[in-house]
Order: sequence, then structure tokens, then C-alpha cells
Amino acid sequence: MNASWSHPPPPGTESYGYAHAPAYHPVQVRQSFNQPAISYQITAPIQPKPTEQPAQKKKIDWPQPVRDYVQRSFDPSNVLADVDRKDMEDKLKVTISEATDNNTLHTIDWANLPLPQHVIRQERATAAAAIAWQRESVNMQQMAGSSFMNPAREQMLKSKKRKSQDIGDAADDESKSIPPWRATNPRNGFEDRITYPADRFDKRQQPLQDDALKGTSKFNKALEKRQKRFDGGYKSTYKASPSPEPSSGPVIGTCQTLEKQYFRLTAPPIPSQVRPEHILRQTLDLLKKKWKKEGNYSYICDQFKSMRQDLTVQRIKNEFTVTVYEIHARIALEKGDLGEYNQCQTQLKALYDQNLGGNPVEFKAYRILYFIHTSNRTSLNDVLADLTTAEKGEPAIKHALNVRSALALGNYHRFFRLYLDTPNMGAYLMDMFVVRERLAALSNMCKAYKPNVKLRFVTEELGFESDGDAAQFIYDHNGQFLLEERESGLVFLTGDAKQIFETAKVAAFSKVDIKGQI
Repeated sequence: MNASWSHPPPPGTESYGYAHAPAYHPVQVRQSFNQPAISYQITAPIQPKPTEQPAQKKKIDWPQPVRDYVQRSFDPSNVLADVDRKDMEDKLKVTISEATDNNTLHTIDWANLPLPQHVIRQERATAAAAIAWQRESVNMQQMAGSSFMNPAREQMLKSKKRKSQDIGDAADDESKSIPPWRATNPRNGFEDRITYPADRFDKRQQPLQDDALKGTSKFNKALEKRQKRFDGGYKSTYKASPSPEPSSGPVIGTCQTLEKQYFRLTAPPIPSQVRPEHILRQTLDLLKKKWKKEGNYSYICDQFKSMRQDLTVQRIKNEFTVTVYEIHARIALEKGDLGEYNQCQTQLKALYDQNLGGNPVEFKAYRILYFIHTSNRTSLNDVLADLTTAEKGEPAIKHALNVRSALALGNYHRFFRLYLDTPNMGAYLMDMFVVRERLAALSNMCKAYKPNVKLRFVTEELGFESDGDAAQFIYDHNGQFLLEERESGLVFLTGDAKQIFETAKVAAFSKVDIKGQI
């Protein structure tokens, strides 16, 4: 007879068959007519419950790449002094557990997966960088009164470099009497003669056509041109031309247009398309105002090249020519256009040799810094040989000579002090090679200071504006694992950085190729 359960069976009894053979019979006893019957359980002797065996853990067959990954992690050659073994084990467990839960044990490239100690370093560096950037806002407010701040650096933070328009005004007598910031009239009489925008200029000027060359093949044209070049044929041809434009001697321009797009000459210039000097002076005034107001370098560079071309074809060489080349050189320097700057610099050297005025001391200092940047020792020695005793005492040239001396002696401390106190616009030139000098200095620091130095020390020695900039520089050169946050502050692990920055230094000191160099 099968008895039914009045209460749920005891936990765990289902697996032993008690649900089919109960050990007692329920008996109902009524105590009163108003109360429901209560079930009493008369239990029979029950055999002792067998002892539960502990569940055996399922054995995981770890793939061989995972085993190799663990072995590499604890290999003595890969152990990092600043990462504890316990931290490595915890990170390793997390990595493998996540791969197991995601069923990616067999798909992860364990051979190229960063080791746990490297992951820990990267996480520390990321956290340290965040702390450095958070501190930056506070440091900038306190920087003026801190012990490591010097007057040169304070001035640099306020205005690190002089602008081209500021120095361009210094060469203009009119600007000396009326400062540009007090000019109240934004328009002038010259602007009424402004031509259409640059996109409406003709792409190139129509060259004069020689009737004798019309209808001939390219070969015959080239042959005839070669014959005319040796026989003086160009002169006679253009003299016989019915065009009223003169063709011999310097061109005297008659164009009254202030703005004119630059084009490369493919034929003798036409006077009606060349601006005379008094128009070019008005053009210069207009371009200086537009550069201050708009800062459109593409347009300004094109207009200055057109002005230089008009001066060249008219053989105008005077103080105004020097001014045009100097202003264009400063603008190109400010925008980092070394090719255009070098063309202006080359012409200025010839103009200075004719004693036509200008600022030869300023640009001789630039030439020294420029040849330091391009590692052109021959040209640099030529410049130094041409310096007079008086010129060597000039502040700008003296500064450039000190930069050369500091680099020759490997004195990076002095070099970066000079970098923070560069006269005129020399800082733009020094910016072009300061990165490679910082890499060279870091390489030397990694050899001299071990196992680490404070990041603040790197900031001060290498002329960075902030700890954040120094940290970013290290990150940009594969130094993600070289910064560590400690109780004393952020530190740079120089002991582990030697090879990284030595390789970066060698790459940075490769040959410099300057587009447009003459």
C-alpha cells in the first residue's frame, strides 16, 4: 500500500528512494469538533543517511599556449622589480578566468598577449597620467611662486614666442609712431583698389606668342629655341614683336592692382602685369593688416611670393626689398615653412652684403640656429667665420653661439636654459630640433640616473612647461610603462628606459631634408 506524504519529504531523500517506500503511516486524531484534524507521524526506524561525498572539481585541460603564457610570465628574464609576484598572480587569474568564462581560451593570441606585469605597469602609468593632469590645473596656479620657477620660464609661459606681425611692425617707421593696437580705422584708402578674391585670378598669365613658332612641332620648337638662345634670337624676336611692351633691360611695371596671384614665369614679364615699387609699398601695408586680421598663411605666402617676383624682374634692391624678405621670412618661420624661409634667408644674405639696411644681426642668429637644425656644419662654419667681433657680442648672435657650444659639449642643462630664454623668433627654429635634443638628453639621463628619477626633475631639466607635457613626451616615444605613481610623486623609471630612448635618439638624428633648400 502506497502512502501519500502529508508534508514535503526530507531534503535529500529523493535520491535514496524514500519517496516510494515511506517509513511511517499517518494517523489522524480529532481533538475536538471545532478543530481540524492534526496529522501525527509515527516513524519507523530509518537507516542512517549515507555520508555525502565532496563534489569533485571538473579538471580543465588548459591549452598549451596558455601554459606557455604562464611560464613566460614567471620567467626570471621577464620579472619586473616594481611588480610584486602576488599582483602578477592576481592579474594572471583574472585574465585566464575571463578567457574561460568567455570561451576564448582557444582564440586568444597568447603568444602576443602582453604579460601581466606589463599590463599592471600600463594601468599604473595611465592612472599616474590622470593624476598628473589633475594636478596640472593646481600647479599652474602655484607655479609662479614655486621654487623651481625662474623669470625666463615665467616669461615663456606668458608669451613664449614673438609673433611675426609684432616684429614686422618694428621695421615700419609708420608703425613706430602709431601702435597697431591703437588703430581705430579698420579701412584705408588702398583697400578700395582690392581686386577679386584669389580664386578668381587667372591660373597663369598668358605668355607672349612668337609667330615664328606657331604651327611647328615640339621638336622644331625646341630646336628653334636652342638656336635663338645661342644667337641672341630672343632679344631680336621680341624687338620685332608688334607688342608695345619693352623686352630688354629691367622691366618697369605699370600695374595698379594691389593684390596679384603668384605664377611661375614661362616668358619674359609683361610690364602691364608687374606692379611698380610705390604700388608694392601699398600692397605691403595691406598684407600686414590682412595677416593680423585673418592669419591666412596660404594667401599671404602667395602674395609675398608675387611681390618678390615683381621686385626681382624690376631689379629693385633697396631697403624696401629687404623689408619684404624679412617680413616674409618671419611669417614663414612662425608657420614652420622652412622651405620658404630658407629662400628668403638666402636672398637676405646677398642683400645684407650690399649694406641696404634691415636687421642683419637678427637674421644671422637665425642662420646659425637653422644650420644647427639641418646639421650643416660646412655652412655653419662659413657663418661663424664671417662674424665680426662686434657681431659676436650682440645678444641674439651670442645666444645662438651659446646654443652651438652647449650642444657641442653635450651640456643639455645649459641648452634647455637657453631654449627657455630665446630672443626674437629664434624659439621657432629651436622648436624644430628640440625634440631630438630631448631624446638625446633622456638617453643620457637613463645612463646616469638609476633606477629612477622624479618626473619633476625631467620637467625642469628638459624645459617642459608642465609635468603633463613631460609625461606625454615619454608616452609618445613608447614609454607607457616607464612612469609610476609613488608616495613621493610620479617617477620616471630610467633603469628600464635606456634602450628605448637610445633607439629613438638614433632615429631622430638621421639626415634632415629641407624642402626648398637652396
